[in-house]
Amino acid sequence: MEHISYLDLFLGKHAGCIGEVCILALLIGAAILLIKGYISWHIPVTFILTTAGFTYIFAGTQLFHGDWLFHILSGGLILGAFFMATDYVATPLTAKGQLIFGIGCGLLTAVIRIWGGYPEGVSYAILMMNAATPFIDRYTKCRIYGTR
Repeated sequence: MEHISYLDLFLGKHAGCIGEVCILALLIGAAILLIKGYISWHIPVTFILTTAGFTYIFAGTQLFHGDWLFHILSGGLILGAFFMATDYVATPLTAKGQLIFGIGCGLLTAVIRIWGGYPEGVSYAILMMNAATPFIDRYTKCRIYGTR
């Protein structure tokens, strides 16, 4: 099996689904969305960091030896974190809720990738957390000014 370098993964010089292989292009698009204020950083950053942390701890042959950078650069993690998980309709309203949503997506993605029978997990993780959004909104809603 041929080893793919991190640079090749970052630049999209490997096989994969259309639109998810060139991390550089995805990050440029994500930067535009962030600068224009269409999305906030809460979901994508917590999604990516949680996936990286969990795969670093559990995806290696022993604890704390997982290839976390490979998990960030391969598959649809960047595409999902910036362009799918930030959908206005299906994500929590508050920043605290978005942080919880991103952490949940990251944990589910890592669990599916490490122990699941499916090589990817981003889309399933986002769908499962979308189903949890009403519960997250219920427990993280803003307090109305002037009430207890």
